[in-house]
Amino acid sequence: MAESLAFSKTADRKIVYAEIAPQIESLVAGETDLVANLANVTAVLKEAFGFFWVGFYLKKEGQLVLSAFQGPLACTRIDFGRGVCGHAYQTRATVIVPDVDAFPGHIACSSSARSEIVVPIFDRTGEVFGVLDVDSDRPGDFSETDAAGLEKIVKIIEGII
Repeated sequence: MAESLAFSKTADRKIVYAEIAPQIESLVAGETDLVANLANVTAVLKEAFGFFWVGFYLKKEGQLVLSAFQGPLACTRIDFGRGVCGHAYQTRATVIVPDVDAFPGHIACSSSARSEIVVPIFDRTGEVFGVLDVDSDRPGDFSETDAAGLEKIVKIIEGII
């Protein structure tokens, strides 16, 4: 298990994603508890990028239910198809929202969130298992670089579920 995290202090997110991905892979290797692994992944993303909020919602009881996260209080349950998380779940695709106030049906868990990216997580059968949700307190903070980096991290998670 990794005890520390090392990454470049650079504004180039592509470099940071490339540096943290193998560390995340090492961190979750051999650990069988999913929540522990998800908690550590959120901690790594929060530390590496300083995102406002990072967390997971997992499919349970016909909804997306809050799991491990870093940041202020969050919505506990989200209906499929509702908000950015529900939309990513339903469309089975990564969603980048530069301005959450302009997203139809956005769920405002925090008025400080300005932009958001959500990546679906698939189980071994190809069903959506949950989503990785990342919020920023800056508008337009996410790009295709973030989509590619977070999708790579989600692939690591998919390997342990």
